[in-house]
Amino acid sequence: MRPLLLLLPILLLIVSCSRQPEIAQWRGPNRDGHYPDKNLLKQWSAEGPKLLWASDSVGDGYGSPVITKDALFITGAIDSTGYLYSFDLKGNRRWKVAYGPEWATNFPGSRSAPTVVDDLIYVVSGKGEMACINREDGSKVWSVNLFTDLHGKNTIFGYSEGLLVKDPMIYCTPGGADTNVVALNRFTGKMIWKSKGVGQISAFCSPRIIQRGKHNILLTFSELSMLGIDADNGKLLFSHKQDTLGNVHSNAPIFDKGFLYYVAGDGNRTVKLKLADDGESITEVWRNKPFDNIMGGVVQLDNRLIATGHRKQELMSLDMESGKVTHQLKIGRGATIYADGMIYLYDEKGNFHLVDPEGGGLKEVSTFKVTRGTKEHFSHPVIGNGVLYIRHGKSLMAYDIKNS
Repeated sequence: MRPLLLLLPILLLIVSCSRQPEIAQWRGPNRDGHYPDKNLLKQWSAEGPKLLWASDSVGDGYGSPVITKDALFITGAIDSTGYLYSFDLKGNRRWKVAYGPEWATNFPGSRSAPTVVDDLIYVVSGKGEMACINREDGSKVWSVNLFTDLHGKNTIFGYSEGLLVKDPMIYCTPGGADTNVVALNRFTGKMIWKSKGVGQISAFCSPRIIQRGKHNILLTFSELSMLGIDADNGKLLFSHKQDTLGNVHSNAPIFDKGFLYYVAGDGNRTVKLKLADDGESITEVWRNKPFDNIMGGVVQLDNRLIATGHRKQELMSLDMESGKVTHQLKIGRGATIYADGMIYLYDEKGNFHLVDPEGGGLKEVSTFKVTRGTKEHFSHPVIGNGVLYIRHGKSLMAYDIKNS
């Protein structure tokens, strides 16, 4: 019996290390705008789906909520201070906690969505105040400032990254000359590695990690380059320079079948790159200038990329093989996500659209107007547990889209 007792702590440690953490983050489980919900409505009334609940007091901001099995978390600003809010799924506020000064100039308010990993929540303000917060009671575990502590340099619209976790690290992009991208220990906030990248400021991109060859590769943007960085040690593996000026690159690169794709509203706009088998070099395949989404996200469906254009304000479908736009739908530009066979588009004029992408086309099925809330309609919608969440400034709305 005694040897078994001695082995028990070791077995528990092995089990805990092998368990995948519960993560709720920017643009869904895989950061790609796909939400796993099924059995959702395929058509709405003219008034839209049923409103379950709404809160008109989540503070100024544009950050989307993130949804767990039993809670919702969202950031907002009140009098230039950023707050993290916790709600239950019936819309009852559980707690509210300040995490630091928020952005108060161009488009004032909170920027990024929280990242929830098990019992910890990670947030960052437009002014670079990054904090780890206890999920249960809102108490602060640690904090760092991207600029005073990590030598970062801010942008004209404020720091906007959705923080990315790959245990035991959390990644951020201070944009400093020697700290373009940084990995911290997510439990302590202590630096693990720093990468100077190409020495440029951040570009509003929420990164993703892919695997190629022996590398876990962090894909993100700095001001004028797409970057591929070894997520384990910070080594710059490759970069792709923007041939024209433009520092707003909000959409994370996409990796599919050995190729990288990125979509931007300026710079090179949409580009396809061949990624070498060892993950250490890239070769350009094609570019498409008109497919130029700036911050609304891109959805991949099989061999198509679907997003709205920035200059040509319509929903477009692009063939990933040829780089050609095959279908357009004139319904405005905005933020796009996908669930259960349908495209959800929240446009910048406050109209919400349900679009059927089947058969290779784009067909609008339903639309309604978002009338609650304040300021610009920039936030990305979120789907969780059969509920559609829309944030418009100080207002957060929850709509029942289950096919009951």
